[in-house]
Amino acid sequence: MDDYELFRKVTVLSLEQATVLPYLTYRLALDGAHIIRMEHPVYGDPNRRVGENRLNEDRMYTYFLAINCQKKAITLDLGTPEGQEIFKKLLIELNVDIFATNQLPRNYKKLGIDYEMVKAIKKDIIWVGLTGFGPESNEAAYDPILQARGGLMELTGDRDSSPYVLGVPLPDMGASEHAYGQIMRALYKREATKEGSRIDVSMFQSTVSWLTVPITQTKSFHKKSTRRGNTHEFFAPVSVYKTKDGYAYIALGNDIQWERMLKIEGFESLAKTEYARNEGRIKDVKKLNKAIEEVTKKYSTDKLIALFTNATIPISKVNTIEEVIEDPYVKGEILSSTDEKTKVTIYLAPPPVTSSYVKSLNWTLTFPPRFGEHNEEIYCKRLGYSKEQLESFKTKGIV
Repeated sequence: MDDYELFRKVTVLSLEQATVLPYLTYRLALDGAHIIRMEHPVYGDPNRRVGENRLNEDRMYTYFLAINCQKKAITLDLGTPEGQEIFKKLLIELNVDIFATNQLPRNYKKLGIDYEMVKAIKKDIIWVGLTGFGPESNEAAYDPILQARGGLMELTGDRDSSPYVLGVPLPDMGASEHAYGQIMRALYKREATKEGSRIDVSMFQSTVSWLTVPITQTKSFHKKSTRRGNTHEFFAPVSVYKTKDGYAYIALGNDIQWERMLKIEGFESLAKTEYARNEGRIKDVKKLNKAIEEVTKKYSTDKLIALFTNATIPISKVNTIEEVIEDPYVKGEILSSTDEKTKVTIYLAPPPVTSSYVKSLNWTLTFPPRFGEHNEEIYCKRLGYSKEQLESFKTKGIV
């Protein structure tokens, strides 16, 4: 049995918005799980209106499209008694395995979605709550705020410059990945014991957990960790260097690689006793990098890369996103999705691991769902409500 056939038995009901939870459910969708995203019938997911309106359609903006393929979408107002009754029916009739939310904890009981209430309906549920600072806090958190508070910005940028945010939303996507791992553990536990689980992931704790070396250095040895530009705190030479026609990033991880580098024409002038060990190179890193760049500027980027690659020394051109897409290790892994309505095709980043499910789909996913697109399918065909009842729910603002 292919692994995705196991995940095809998993149903996820997700009250989701923004990035952290949609990315998590997207990751599960790429494994083959059935994802049903719930949104408020009026407000919906704010990210549906972020980016550009390339489809000329409200609530289908470009930012939303990147992490919402391979899902179904319904609307439901959980703030109403009728909505909470429908929610209970969804959990039972769809035999939901995982319920997930990134609402503020203060809204859990009001919406009827806190762990104890959901567990009372579905005993073996795997309940997932993604929050900014844990289930006891109602403090709002956006990714750049977490980058600032969690120390990532302190470590990003040039030494004498202002702190910078990262180019990707690591607190969002990192918390998604940490939750993904916890879900795998909970699924294993349920298979072994028939028991469900409560999973709480703090985006802030997730963010700070990446600071492995900085916290150990700071707390244990009182060694300050801060921005270092393109250099590395513990290895040299590691940086971006000018070439005749651009830039190349060189990263040496040991003294053996340094010895190999000295055998490349032009670099033999760097053979100093004090540079023989990494510690000595770190102590004189500014002068060392300046001397290296005097040599790299005499080479074209392609020539330098060829020489270093031949010497088994890590090196790369600083690629644009367009160039990354054309990389031979990336090109064949790009996912795509074509909208049946507009015939627009979008392309998506490769998954971190190519699952057998993605292969079975030939790297082609269903298009991100429109707002409430699957209301009739879920409420009428799956839950047994009539079309007249569904219209009544719509009139009352319940769906």
